Amino acid sequence: MRTMAVVLGVAVGALALPAAAQMPLPDDSSAPMDGATLFLNQCGTCHTVEHGAAPRQGPNLAGVVGRKAGSLPGFTYSAGFAKAGWTWDAARLDTWLSNPQAMIPGAVMLYKQADPATRKTIIDWLKDQH
Repeated sequence: MRTMAVVLGVAVGALALPAAAQMPLPDDSSAPMDGATLFLNQCGTCHTVEHGAAPRQGPNLAGVVGRKAGSLPGFTYSAGFAKAGWTWDAARLDTWLSNPQAMIPGAVMLYKQADPATRKTIIDWLKDQH
């Protein structure tokens, strides 16, 4: 019974809050995120962009735009990267982020980003991380 009284007390107490305290927070989800925030939230668990930082589950992406694919010293890439004889640019990053396994069969990266605007924002930010 004591639990029921506590629950009812909390519920009744919530009804006594001023109207301003009961109003929902404004929805900021429509505000576009900047590249740094998107990278941190969507890529930062597996990648870093600090020069000289050790790789995580994925390679360090500092200077990735203009770097030969699969060439970061100290990182062990999947076998498919050994055949990648190209350099990362915005178009290749866009294709990669859309579907890594389609671009390089056997790729370990599981992340996919379906939204072209989000991919562009991340890629544009990565271009500045050199």
